[in-house]
Amino acid sequence: MLRSLVCICLGLLFLPLLSMAQKPDTVRIPPPMKTVALDSVGVLPSAIDTKGWLLLDKDIQLELDGAVYNIYNFKYEKAEKQFRSLRRRYPNHPMPYFLLGLSTWWKIVPTNIQTQQYDKPFFAYMDTAVTKAQKLYDADNNNYEASFFLSAAYGFSARMHGERHDWRKATVNSRRSLNFLKKSQEANSLSPEFQFGQALLNYYAVWISENYPLLKPVLLFFPRGDKKLGLQQLRSVATNGFYTATEARVYLMRILKNEENNAEEALPVARYLATTYPDNGYFQRFYAHLAYDQGDFADCERVSREILDKINKGMPGYEGISGRYASYFLGYLMQNRYRDLAKAKDYYQRCIVFSESTGDTSGGFYLYANMNLARLAVKDKDAVAARRYYEVVANKAERKSEQHKEAKAWLKKNGRG
Repeated sequence: MLRSLVCICLGLLFLPLLSMAQKPDTVRIPPPMKTVALDSVGVLPSAIDTKGWLLLDKDIQLELDGAVYNIYNFKYEKAEKQFRSLRRRYPNHPMPYFLLGLSTWWKIVPTNIQTQQYDKPFFAYMDTAVTKAQKLYDADNNNYEASFFLSAAYGFSARMHGERHDWRKATVNSRRSLNFLKKSQEANSLSPEFQFGQALLNYYAVWISENYPLLKPVLLFFPRGDKKLGLQQLRSVATNGFYTATEARVYLMRILKNEENNAEEALPVARYLATTYPDNGYFQRFYAHLAYDQGDFADCERVSREILDKINKGMPGYEGISGRYASYFLGYLMQNRYRDLAKAKDYYQRCIVFSESTGDTSGGFYLYANMNLARLAVKDKDAVAARRYYEVVANKAERKSEQHKEAKAWLKKNGRG
């Protein structure tokens, strides 16, 4: 199982760098590391003793396939029950600890990695996975299964340290992950899904260089990469992979939407994820956003209503960030599709409350919700409300933007310029 999931960590090695330059939500109106040579991936192993490897145990693969599905569908308790059962049977193996860490990771993802309440258990699980795998590796440095786990656990830890802006630990863990990746790739013929990590390295090595020139000195220690090939490989894994297919689709969706600005191609990928894992708030809000961008308002409305309903029910992984998305989209649809201005105002106000509850008030949905409420207040000749909302817009919008100009002009005309 984990010989596949280790591929996930390869892309994560770049994300501590990406954390330095995170892009906010947008609303569209309709130190040295050893180089891993990509050309060396694909070398067939000469002789590998796989006796005792949990990775190749077919019964465990079947068991954990269902557990991994439960992770992505936010049924954490069901997944972790299976992982704890695995831990009781194999207390000295890194697999159950890594999987428990992976489950904890997906509790953090829906908050855009903002919540820190799961940081300690996450690092504890990954550190234990490293300790268990290191013992196996020390006993036999040709134990490629141990190398897989070491590379994966260090990779996820690097990502989290990057998100927490601890660049020293992020760099150290990334270097260690790459070192064990170089070792473990000798056994890549055992897993055709190993292409996933190669795909992410290919894509991001080029994309980061193109978009963040200041990071080029760091990238000298990475392979040169090939963006087009990286995308082709991601699509191949998404179509033909087994354990890594979902992660490949997640990255493909994000890359197409955020890095390639290709919402049209990202939409069917998001639709698949939101349909296959209907209780995954992250997938649902991503799909609702893409449906909104592409004018698929029927699905945008349906999914947005589902999100708010699941927030009201207190379902795991549904919180203020997803609520901010859903309430804004419904406000827009009530205003522009159904002409129900009372409901539009209610949803926009809910969007503002969700935004303030999560601290996402720098722009995006928060800005546009205030903007639309200001315009509706002007139509209602409610100067007090219009002033309140336009003052927020004037403070939050970029100075040269049309929103800022409109807000300042109204405030000046009405005595608050």
